[in-house]
Amino acid sequence: MAQRILVLFNLKDGVTRERYEDWAKTKDIPGVRALKSVDTFDVYRNTGLLMGDGTPPYQYFEILDINDMDVFGQEASSEAMQAVAAEFQNELTKDLVFLTTEQL
Repeated sequence: MAQRILVLFNLKDGVTRERYEDWAKTKDIPGVRALKSVDTFDVYRNTGLLMGDGTPPYQYFEILDINDMDVFGQEASSEAMQAVAAEFQNELTKDLVFLTTEQL
């Protein structure tokens, strides 16, 4: 059964939108989309709140549709993907929230 994962996050202080988005377009998105266990992977910049004023609690979010969680775990453990994940988590982002979902 397919699994959808949502990842919510903000950029670390000092990381510009341009730096992150260039990294996402050149490393993260192509790398994750190349995984056999991933059916779709998209990254979104939050542009505002639909209702109300203020700043959204997260600047970005990702949506991953995984066709096999066991294979995904193996692929995500590769040296190349671990390097991408480390850069994502240690250098670029903060306030990371990983959500697994189940469709009703």
